[in-house]
Amino acid sequence: MPETGFATVNLAAMLADTAKRTPERTAVIFGGDHITYGRLWQETKAYAGALRARGIGVGDRVAVLLPNVPDFPRAYFAILSLGAIVVPVHALLKAEEIAYVLRDSGASQFICAAPLLGEGAKAAQLAGVPLLSVMVPDEKTGELPFPRLEDEASVAEPIDGYRFMDPGATATILYTSGTTGKPKGAMGSHFSLVEHVNTLLNGAIDVTPDDVILGALPLFHTFGQMCVMNVGFRRGASVVFVPKFDGAAALALLNAHRCTIMTGVPTMYIALLEAAKTNPERPPLRYGLSGGAAIPVAVIGRMSEEFGISVHEGYGLTETSPVATFNHYGKPTRPGTIGQPIWGTEVIIADAALDDRIVELPRGELGEICVRGHNLFKGYLNRPEADAEAVVDGWFRTGDLGTMSDDDYVTIVDRKKDMIVRNGYNVYPREVEEVLARHEAVSSCAVYGVPDPVHQQEVYAAVTLMPGATATPEELIEFVKEKVAPYKFPRHIDIVDALPIGPSGKVLKRVLVARHVPEQAPAGA
Repeated sequence: MPETGFATVNLAAMLADTAKRTPERTAVIFGGDHITYGRLWQETKAYAGALRARGIGVGDRVAVLLPNVPDFPRAYFAILSLGAIVVPVHALLKAEEIAYVLRDSGASQFICAAPLLGEGAKAAQLAGVPLLSVMVPDEKTGELPFPRLEDEASVAEPIDGYRFMDPGATATILYTSGTTGKPKGAMGSHFSLVEHVNTLLNGAIDVTPDDVILGALPLFHTFGQMCVMNVGFRRGASVVFVPKFDGAAALALLNAHRCTIMTGVPTMYIALLEAAKTNPERPPLRYGLSGGAAIPVAVIGRMSEEFGISVHEGYGLTETSPVATFNHYGKPTRPGTIGQPIWGTEVIIADAALDDRIVELPRGELGEICVRGHNLFKGYLNRPEADAEAVVDGWFRTGDLGTMSDDDYVTIVDRKKDMIVRNGYNVYPREVEEVLARHEAVSSCAVYGVPDPVHQQEVYAAVTLMPGATATPEELIEFVKEKVAPYKFPRHIDIVDALPIGPSGKVLKRVLVARHVPEQAPAGA
C-alpha cells in the first residue's frame, strides 16, 4: 500500500462537483454573458478533450497566459482534469520573461489569449513550445498562424470527468515575483489546495451560493485564483470577471451586478474610493477582503464611511496557498492586524537573525513570521537549495517581520528586505506609510530606503494625491515629522501620478529606488 494510502483528490472538483450539484446556477459573469456551472463544466470537458488529443496527460506541464476571462477556468480545470499541471503566467511579463517560465517549468504546451499574443507568441518561439490560442476572432485567423483551442475542442471527444490523483501530486506551479533573483516555481499539491479552499470556507471567509463576488484580482496570481475563483466555485457563488481593473469601471460593475463581496489589494480599494467621489451609487456589499500587501488603516476607515462595510485583511504568500492568517468573519476585525492563523495552521514569530534554525520569540517581540500546516507548498521546482533556505525545522520562513499578540493576532511590520537602516536605527516603511496615508490629500504612498554615504540609508517616499487635492512635498514631510521619531520621517518626497505596480498589485519599491540610484535598476524594471 502506498504511504499516502488509497485516498485520491483533484482540484478540478472545485468546478466539476458544483456543476453536478447546481448546474443552473451562474458561475461566471463576463460582459453580458452569464455562464452557468453546467455550461462551464461542459466547455471545460471539451477543452480537456482537445488537450488530451494533443497528448497532454498526467504530470505534463501546461502554461496559460490568460486574463480574467471565461477561458481561464476552462483551461485551468481542463488541465487539472487530465492530471496535468497548470502553470499560470503573469500577464504583464515580456517575451523573454515568459520564455524563462516556459523553459524552467518544462511546459509541453502553451495556451495564450489573443490580446496577449504580442509577447506570448515571441515567448513560445524563443522557448520552442507549441502554442494554442484562444479568443482570436474568426476574421483574424488567417493573420495568426496559431491553432485555436476552441476549434479543436469543438471536434474533440470531451472527457467524461476529472482524473483522481494522489493527494501529493502537483496541481499548479506558480512563479514567485522574483524580487531577489530569477522567479522560482512554487509547486502546490492537489491536497493542499483543496484543503485550503475548504478551510477558508469553514470559518475564515463568509461566502454563500447567493453571493456575487467581484473578480478583479488577476487569476494568474494565487490570491485571485484561490480566494476568488476556487472559493467562489466551491461554494457555488457567482464571480464577475474583470480583465483589467479600473476604479470607475469596477464601481460600475459592483453596482450593475449587485455585488455582495469585494476582493482586492490595497491599491484597488484606494482606486474604488477615488471613483466613489464622482459616482454616488453604492452596491449592496456585505464586506470586503484585502490581501497581497498591507492595507492602510485609514483606507479601511474610508471604506466603512463610503460603502458601509468592514474590510477583512488577511496575509499569506504563494508558498502558503496563499492564506496563513485572516481577520475571520463572525469576529470583530482588528484594523492594523492581519488577523489570526487559519484552522490547522500554526504561525509563530521567530528570531530573524538566525538563518539556520527557528527560535520562537516571546509574544509582542518583533521577528520573522514563520508558518507551518496543511497549506504549505511542496517546494520550489528543481531548487533544493531554495527549499532548504525557505523551510527550516519544518517552518516556512516568510521573510516578513511582525509581532503576535497574546490572543494570536499578527501585526505585520514590513518585509525584512524593505527595512531601512538610518544611522544604525531600524525604520519600518509601513509605519511611516500609515502616517502618510492619514493626510487628507494622500491617495497612496510608498516609503523606501535609498543608499546614502552619510546615513547608510535615507528615508524617501513617493505619494499620489486624491483627485483635486493639493499638497507640497515640504508640507507632507512636516506632517510626518510631527508624528514619528526624528530618524523615521522621509527627507525626500516625490509627488507622482502613479506608483509602479507589479502583476500581483504590489508596489515595486525597487523601481522607486532605481529612480534615485539608476545603476541598481533591475533588468526589465
